[in-house]
Order: sequence, then structure tokens, then C-alpha cells
Amino acid sequence: MSPEMLALLADSFVETIYMVGVSAFIATLLGIPLGIVLVTTGQGHILENTKLNAVLGAVVNATRSTPFIILMVAIIPVTRALAGTSIGTNAAIVPLSIAAIPFLGRIVEAAIREVDHGVIEAAQAMGASPLQIIRKVLIPEALPALVLGLTITVVSLIGYSAMAGAVGGGGLGDLAIRYGYQRFRPDIMLATVVILIATVQLVQSCGDRLARRLNKR
Repeated sequence: MSPEMLALLADSFVETIYMVGVSAFIATLLGIPLGIVLVTTGQGHILENTKLNAVLGAVVNATRSTPFIILMVAIIPVTRALAGTSIGTNAAIVPLSIAAIPFLGRIVEAAIREVDHGVIEAAQAMGASPLQIIRKVLIPEALPALVLGLTITVVSLIGYSAMAGAVGGGGLGDLAIRYGYQRFRPDIMLATVVILIATVQLVQSCGDRLARRLNKR
């Protein structure tokens, strides 16, 4: 493989890491609170609000049930309004984030539901406010599962970022389409696949190790 192609691979890898990193950061900022709200506004929970819960649940389900490639095309006006363009790495961050937020939200919801309700009742009996219960009971107790959930989200974003390349999103997916597929370069296609697999393995291993360290059980 020529030095020029190696440089292209390196640049595309950096673009992929940039897209995934920014999208994961946005998903963490919004997806974790979304998951907490989905749990705590449920029937019989500390912030019960069944109407809000039903609306949020419907929006999350609608977004999650939309295939990512269709979502990217459907929100092009939103992407153009936020990023100023509908192609490139910055533009790809918008649909990546929109897809990741409800995905992570559901994972967070499932993780927090596993917290023993007796611990929540004990905190309430000691006079803890709902915010204190969220900060000092729900999140700490569910932290290992939350780390694993975030790891799954990042791995999914790596796959989504490759799909984003099919519509000009940049990164390794774009390189695989333009050079590997359209120019009949199987070596480029293979290189991008190997890099993506290695990245996923590294992210998954780091996430698993961190979750084990945080697990106090």
C-alpha cells in the first residue's frame, strides 16, 4: 500500500474517532438524564409523571425504530441548520448523536431499574430528596452497568459512523466506499475493516475492565 493511501487511512481513522467521540459525549450528556427521567417518572417511582413518561417513551421508541441510514436522510434539514452543511464529519455528528441519545437512554433506564428498590425506600425513609436519591443512590448503584451501556453505545456509534460514510459523512466508511468499493481496491476495504474491528475490541476491553473495577459486589 502506498504512503498516500496510508496517510488517507490515518486521516480517515482520525475523522472516525472525532465523530464517535463527539457523538458519544453528546449522547452521554443527554442520554443519561433521559434514561433517569424514563425511570423516575414511571408509575410508583420517586418523580411519578405517567403522561411525561408516555410521551418520552413514544419519542424514544420512534427514534430507535428508525434505521440509521433513513434517519440520516430524514433529518438533513436539521443537520444543515445545526452544522451548516449536510456532508462531512461535522454534519455526521448530528444524526449520530440523535441516534445515540435514545439508544443510551434505554440502556440507562434498564440499568437503573436493576437497582434494589429497598435501597431507594431506605433513602426515602432517611428524608433524602429525589435529586439526592438520583445522585447518591441510583447512579452509584448502577455505575458498572452504566459504564457497560456507554461502551455498547460507543461500539454502536463506530458502526453507525461507517454507515455515515455511505452518504458523505467522512471517516473510514467514506474511504471504504470511495476507494475500496468504487475503485475496486480490496486492500483498502480490508484495511478499513481491520481497523474498525481493532477499535471495537479496544473500546470493549477498556469498558469491561472499567466496569469490573467499579463493581463493588
